[in-house]
Amino acid sequence: MTLSQELHQSAIDNCAREPIQIPGSIQPQGFLLVIDEASMTIAQVSANVEGWLGMQPQSLIGAALHDVFEDCPRLLQRLAALPEDDQNPFHVGDVRFLEGSRAGEPTAMMVHRHDRVLIAEFEPASDMSSAYGNVYPLMRTFISQMEETESIDELCQRSVAEVKRITGFGRVKAYRFDTEGNGLVNAEIAEHDYPNYLGLSFPASDIPAQARALYVANRIRVIEDANYQASPLVPVNNPVTGAPLDLSFATLRSVSPVHLQYMRNMQTLASMSISIVVRGQLWGLISCHHATPRSVSFQTRTACELLGSVLSLQIETKEAQAKTQRMLILRRQIVQMLAAMADLDSVIGGLRAMPEVLLAFVEATGAAVISESTVDTYGDTPDQEQVQALTQWLSQRGSHEVFQSDNVGRDIPQLPELSKSVSGVLAMAISELHSNYIIWFRPEQTRVVNWAGKPEKTVSDTGSLSPRHSFALWQETVRGFSRPWDDLDTEGVVELRAAVLGIVLRKAEEMAALAEELKKSNKELEAFSYSVSHDLRAPLRHIAGYAELLSDIEGSKLSDRGVRFLENIGESARFAGTLVDNLLSFSQMGRSAMRYSQVDLNAMVDAIRKEMQPDYEDRDLRWHIPEPLPIVIADAAFLHLALRNLLSNAIKYSRTQEAAVIEIGSYEEDGNVVVYIRDNGVGFDMQYAGKLFGVFQRLHRMEEFEGTGIGLASVRRIIERHDGSVWAHSELGKGATFYFALPKRSLTVTL
Repeated sequence: MTLSQELHQSAIDNCAREPIQIPGSIQPQGFLLVIDEASMTIAQVSANVEGWLGMQPQSLIGAALHDVFEDCPRLLQRLAALPEDDQNPFHVGDVRFLEGSRAGEPTAMMVHRHDRVLIAEFEPASDMSSAYGNVYPLMRTFISQMEETESIDELCQRSVAEVKRITGFGRVKAYRFDTEGNGLVNAEIAEHDYPNYLGLSFPASDIPAQARALYVANRIRVIEDANYQASPLVPVNNPVTGAPLDLSFATLRSVSPVHLQYMRNMQTLASMSISIVVRGQLWGLISCHHATPRSVSFQTRTACELLGSVLSLQIETKEAQAKTQRMLILRRQIVQMLAAMADLDSVIGGLRAMPEVLLAFVEATGAAVISESTVDTYGDTPDQEQVQALTQWLSQRGSHEVFQSDNVGRDIPQLPELSKSVSGVLAMAISELHSNYIIWFRPEQTRVVNWAGKPEKTVSDTGSLSPRHSFALWQETVRGFSRPWDDLDTEGVVELRAAVLGIVLRKAEEMAALAEELKKSNKELEAFSYSVSHDLRAPLRHIAGYAELLSDIEGSKLSDRGVRFLENIGESARFAGTLVDNLLSFSQMGRSAMRYSQVDLNAMVDAIRKEMQPDYEDRDLRWHIPEPLPIVIADAAFLHLALRNLLSNAIKYSRTQEAAVIEIGSYEEDGNVVVYIRDNGVGFDMQYAGKLFGVFQRLHRMEEFEGTGIGLASVRRIIERHDGSVWAHSELGKGATFYFALPKRSLTVTL
């Protein structure tokens, strides 16, 4: 940052810190007395009492009210009746001073309680009955003509016309603030020799934060002459608090010199502002300007303040109605999406079935639904690589709050490519555990902003901020932004998220209940299969044994057909016996305790190869182990059985090859040891891969490749009991690769 930039920023910061609520002076169109309520004496005065009353300020300090005002008992009654919680100036009536140049003349007195004192402001009295008679009919007509069909801009236009008629200011305009605090003029009425600002924007920097807070607290502010000479307070500090007097609610409060210069630069010598406050926030202002000094009576100010309050309520009502209608639409769309999810018994499937509703929900041009395994996109979206990068960025935020941005280039600088395709992003997580998201997108919306003068201020030679001099049309092209997401978009998304999470939670509870039932059923099935297989072993062995004896003893007496039948009986009995043995082994896998130890996979593979050597000794079978296999923590007996089944399948399904090649290898991934067995055999169709590890599931005919259909089911059960996983990849005629992953364990922890 250059020196000039530093000075400019310092001046802006100083302006934002200016204590405008304690200026230490007032405007001179009236005078001020501060009353110590405990003693009912005057504690502080404005210096211009000398001009108004012909009395020295010090002569009033400490004076009792009954020595200053006529009919003091009546005044004291009115002061005692002041509302406790209302800090706005209250007209207690016209009073008369006992002494001074205004002795015996009626003077309007407005009082409010603040800063632990009563602050009394005085101005020339006016005819209340005349003012009431003129203003009330105007206000009654204004309120009675309000229509439900009238738009907010139309309502503002009628309001500025009414204010101009009441006050006579040369130009009256209304403007509303956007989310950044810039004010867009949406209504205006002006005399022919005044510049027009309708449709132009005033930058947020024109009104510092502390000034905006005062506009909310004090709904009306008048400056009768921008060239006024301020009247200081005597003494400087509030005697009750020992600090500068807080004039936040005082009508006569002096204003910042920067603002007075701003008015003069605008060729405005008199102004009045009426706050439009909606739901406690400064929504906008009605701003009145006049080229020459202009006074505004208390009665007129009161009427304008009432009009501002009525306008604020009307805007609040219209916005509430619009919000209600929009929320009804949003909730109808939520119900549509939830109904689709319920029909399909899937959150992702339900959203996939209603892409138009998903996009219309927040008026987006594109959307993406990201689950653990899929990325579905609808409408105009970034490419999948960018969507996945955005998903990763969202998951790394560590927050499940709804994320929104109308300028991703500014808010997500880590993904510069994203801003080339979209500018707006609204994202919500649909899982508390996984990186599952719904993301909506909006495109860049290049727009031209018409400013009332170039929105910049300069720094004077003294280092203070100087307002701009020109208010002529100055255009700026704004790029990189989408149409902003509003509060209703966010509220709707939050409601949708709560509903989706409710469905997911209910589904999880149902799955948990089902899992518990399945667990019980599995235990019963294991017990049943164990019992049946155990009880069948002896009869099947007897059948096989007697068939063999019968063949040996009586075989010569049997016909060829009888011998063939007897051989079939023996083979079937032996196959059934093998099947029962495998079933018994399979059932024991879920019942036996795990006994973890260090298992050297190299030694285990060598041992299995020796065991199975008779099965392949007459074949050209080549073993390929590219690197030494690791040592894992596992149940040695169970792992031996799993590995033997996988190697046996590799040997069996590669026997059609002239030279069978079986590769055994391993690698580490995500904290797991992954072991693979690859062959160059017949392979299988991947569309049936889901059946591979089921009991009695076979992908080849028994006539081609023998087997009971239990081996791979046993492998899966063994690996899953180790908290691992098993899977396979293949292509018909090009071999298959079977994988199993075991978590890396410490033997001491396991024990």
